[in-house]
Amino acid sequence: MPGVLPEGEPVPRDGSLPATARRAVGARGFGVYVHVPFCASRCGYCDFNTYTAAELGGGASRETYADSVLAELALAARVLGDSPPPRVDTVFVGGGTPTLLPADDLARILDGIDRVWGLATDAEVTTEANPESVSPESLKTLRAAGYTRISLGMQSAAPGVLAVLDRRHSAGRATAAALEARDAGFEHVNLDLIYGTPGETADDFAASLAQVVDAGVDHVSAYALIVEDGTRLAARMRRGELPYPSDDVAADRYLAAEAALGAAGFSWYEVSNWARSAAAACRHNLLYWTGADWWGLGPGAHSHVGGVRWWNVKHPSAYAARLAEGASPALARERLSPEEQHMEDVMLRVRLASGLPLDVLDEPGRAGAERARDAGLLDAGAYARGLVVLTLRGRLLADAVVRDLLP
Repeated sequence: MPGVLPEGEPVPRDGSLPATARRAVGARGFGVYVHVPFCASRCGYCDFNTYTAAELGGGASRETYADSVLAELALAARVLGDSPPPRVDTVFVGGGTPTLLPADDLARILDGIDRVWGLATDAEVTTEANPESVSPESLKTLRAAGYTRISLGMQSAAPGVLAVLDRRHSAGRATAAALEARDAGFEHVNLDLIYGTPGETADDFAASLAQVVDAGVDHVSAYALIVEDGTRLAARMRRGELPYPSDDVAADRYLAAEAALGAAGFSWYEVSNWARSAAAACRHNLLYWTGADWWGLGPGAHSHVGGVRWWNVKHPSAYAARLAEGASPALARERLSPEEQHMEDVMLRVRLASGLPLDVLDEPGRAGAERARDAGLLDAGAYARGLVVLTLRGRLLADAVVRDLLP
């Protein structure tokens, strides 16, 4: 959840949605996102909506958090009550550090979602976790509760890089936690990497990739470091203590990731994500990227139903107080115009290996696609089949390709 929420129109106190949005819910899939805003400490690069114990203040606590989420879930059930009840295809519990909550509370939240809407028989249920926040016992509890996938924040195998990022776990803890998750019965395990951190060498990143492959996970996410305003890392760079990330280095790291992961049997399915098989791809993220619906539970969480997008108040205390009053925790919302929906569809789907149909583009967009193909940024074979699919070079320049498709 980003640190700054956008402007928008007011949301009714009861959270009610336009009838047109309710009628369309779930037409392209339906998921639930649960935001857990707690962290043991704040990483220097992070601007997500998270709080340490010292930052939390009164009116909210980890101990009562699951009850607040379940209260919002009850409100969500009332809002969508007149609609055909959606079947939940995916659940994603993110943060923050969700596994700072007791595993039994995470189980209770999942059970609540199942009771309200019903989980599909093949539902994908993911929780994020910091490596030091799980144990073999907690992982077994989560798996028994119905969680099928875990995403572990590894970031790097190099102690110096972890120190710059203010990560608390040891260099080997992430891969050990991945093995523990497999032993606990998790079907799918992801490790997250960040590349381009100041001081990271090519050998550091190669070692991180080797550890990921050796851990036997079936999914890897790798992201270039982004320096966000207001973070400790940004302040250190402004003071000259650390250099700013290099675009050239980031490109080299991306090529190294593609080479190492490809050699190990992974295939990219989104610019920053690789999976060993189609079944290992994160279905919840694919739901976002293909314009489906989801309800976001928790402070700062975003939701999208039938072309209406809204976001909750940020602070856990304000979130809990609104729900205690029987009011929606939504701060504001926006109704996406057909033009805005088209723009987002292009921006997101062009990043997928499955591609974007050419006929989705208008005439200037198709002309842009032709230029991108001629420049070697789009796969010529896919283009001949009517699809916009990025080449490896195109992935490095994905933002530029999108700009050419949305002139």
